[in-house]
Amino acid sequence: MLLNGKIALIVGVANDRSYAWYIAKALKEHGAKLAFTHLPGEKNERRTRKALESLGLQDAWMAPMDAGKDEDINAAFASFAERHDKLDILVHSIAFADREWLQFGKFTDTPRAAYLSAVDVSSYTLLGMARAARPLMQKAGGGSIMAMSYYGGEKVVPGYNVMGVAKAALECTSRYLAAELGGEKIRCNIISGGYLRTLASSAVGGTSSMEELSAQRAPLRRATEGDDVGRTAVYLASELSSGVTGETIYVDCGVNLIGT
Repeated sequence: MLLNGKIALIVGVANDRSYAWYIAKALKEHGAKLAFTHLPGEKNERRTRKALESLGLQDAWMAPMDAGKDEDINAAFASFAERHDKLDILVHSIAFADREWLQFGKFTDTPRAAYLSAVDVSSYTLLGMARAARPLMQKAGGGSIMAMSYYGGEKVVPGYNVMGVAKAALECTSRYLAAELGGEKIRCNIISGGYLRTLASSAVGGTSSMEELSAQRAPLRRATEGDDVGRTAVYLASELSSGVTGETIYVDCGVNLIGT
């Protein structure tokens, strides 16, 4: 129970197969009180609610938020502040890129609007949420912010394309946030998870064999599981990582170590 008395806001639970769901599961197991946002609309709310119910969270606090709109971020955090007097943990687990441009040989043709949209939703939103979370974390005497990335932000993964650019920006954004907010005892880190079959990953061309190939290449000789990332999130949210900030932690069974 490493997180007793801690309050976490988790952004990105869409179903029970996402990394955000596994993070919520692990934080709950260690005693954290959880709150969530969901995309606007009744269908999105029902989908998120169903995923949370599978965790035994029947009455979890939820608020709609389109992170691509500053006014939505501000409204969601203001609503959160009405019900909670502080925020200890913020989990950013959202990304978006038009799947038309997540195909082999399509990167050079990526139009400006698709490029900017990917960077906006996948990267800038971390900055926007950190800004909104800052006063609530100050009340808590500090906090832990974490976001999800993937190795395609560092090395070329065929088909990952503009999402790789956006993840690189996300990781850099986290480092600058860590430097600026560190004096307030607010830490910001990235979890670079291995391939997990999700709605988001299915949009990337050529991923049908990714899970099998990752397991073959990984030093641990297996594919990454959601619980691997969940446990790492507990570490980053707790005092066990009190001296860790601005880092990208790879949770991919060692795939990032292998050159070929």
